[in-house]
Amino acid sequence: MKAIFTRDFLALILSVAVVGLGTGATLPLTAIALTQAGYGTDVVGLLTAAQAGGGLVVVPFAGWVAARFGGRQVIVGTVIIVAVATALMQLTANLYVWALLRVLCGAALMLLFTIGEAWVNQLADDASRGRVIAIYATNFTLFQMAGPVLVSQIAHLDAWRFLLCGAIFLTALPMLATIRVTPHTGGEDEPHDSWQHVLPQMPALVIGTGFFALFDTIALSLMPLFAMAHGVSSEVAVLFASALLLGDTTMQFPIGWLADRLGRERVHIGCAVVVVMLLPALPWAVASPWLCWPLLYVLGAAAGAIYTLSLVACGERFRGAALVSASSLVGASWSAASFGGPLVAGALMKGIGNDAVVGVLLVSALAFLGAALWEKRRAGLASAQ
Repeated sequence: MKAIFTRDFLALILSVAVVGLGTGATLPLTAIALTQAGYGTDVVGLLTAAQAGGGLVVVPFAGWVAARFGGRQVIVGTVIIVAVATALMQLTANLYVWALLRVLCGAALMLLFTIGEAWVNQLADDASRGRVIAIYATNFTLFQMAGPVLVSQIAHLDAWRFLLCGAIFLTALPMLATIRVTPHTGGEDEPHDSWQHVLPQMPALVIGTGFFALFDTIALSLMPLFAMAHGVSSEVAVLFASALLLGDTTMQFPIGWLADRLGRERVHIGCAVVVVMLLPALPWAVASPWLCWPLLYVLGAAAGAIYTLSLVACGERFRGAALVSASSLVGASWSAASFGGPLVAGALMKGIGNDAVVGVLLVSALAFLGAALWEKRRAGLASAQ
C-alpha cells in the first residue's frame, strides 16, 4: 500500500508540476507577444483577467463535473483543453479569440487544480498531511518559477513558441496514466455537498487563500516598486520578490512537519501572527540590508504556509464531494484575490503612497487571523456543548 501511495503521489505531483511549468511559461509569453504586437499593459491585464474570469465561472460546477465524469477523466480532459487552447494561440492574432482561449484555459485549470488538490489530500493521511501537502505546493512552485526561464529560451521562436508551450502540458498525460488509485469525488450514493453548504464551514481557509494569492501577486508586481520608492536600485528591488518566494519555497516542508507535530491549527495561527508582526516593520527594514533580507525570507515562509495549511485543513475537514467543493472555493478565492487585489493596492499606492501596499497586505493578514481565531473559538464552544 505504501509503495502504491508513493508511486501515485509522485506521478500526480509531477504531472501537476508540468502544468505549473506550462502555466508559468504561457502567462509571460502572452504578455511578451502582446507587447511585441504593440498592445499596452491594459490589454495584457484584460487577457489575464479573462483567464481568472474563466476560473471563477466554473467554480459552482466543479463538484458536479468531478462527480459526473470522474476525477481522473476530468484532469486528463483539462490538460488536453489547456494544451490545445495554448497551441491555438499560435494560429491567430485575433484578440477576441485569444480572450476566449484564455477563458477556456482558466476554466480548465480551475477544474484541474481543484481535483488535483483534493486528490493529494485523499492520498495523504492525517498524520502526514502537512508534509505531503507541503511537498505538493513546493514542487508546483518550483516548476512554475521555471516557466519564465523557459520563456527566455523560446520567446524568439515566433512560429513555434505557443505550440511548444501547448506541448509541455501534454507531457503530463503519461504520468497521469500510471496512477492506480482514482480520486473519490462523490457519487449517487453520497449526497452532493455544494459550495453553498461547504463555504460556511471554512471562512478562514477561504480568507487565508485570498491573502496568499494577494501576497504572491503583489510580491511579483508591486513589491519592487515599493522597494524603489525607498531608494533601492531597480536591480536590487526585483530581488525582493525572489527573497519572498525563496522563503515560501524552501520552508513549506519544515513548516508542514511542524504542523504534523504540534497541530495544524496552532501552526496556522502562529504563521499569521508572524506575518502581522513582520509586515509593519518592512518599510523601516528596507534601509538595513542585514535586516531586510532575513525579514523578507521569513515573511515569505510564513505567508506561504498560510496557504499550504489551508489546503491541509481542507483535507482534515472534508471528504469526497465536499472536499472537491472546498478545493473549488480555495481556487475561486485565489482567482478573485489575484485579480482584484493588485488593482486596489495599485490605486492606493498611487493615491496615498507606496507604503499602502504594506497596509493592504496587513489588513488581509489580520482578516485571516481574526477568522482563524473565530473558527477556533466556535469549535471550542461546539465541543463544550
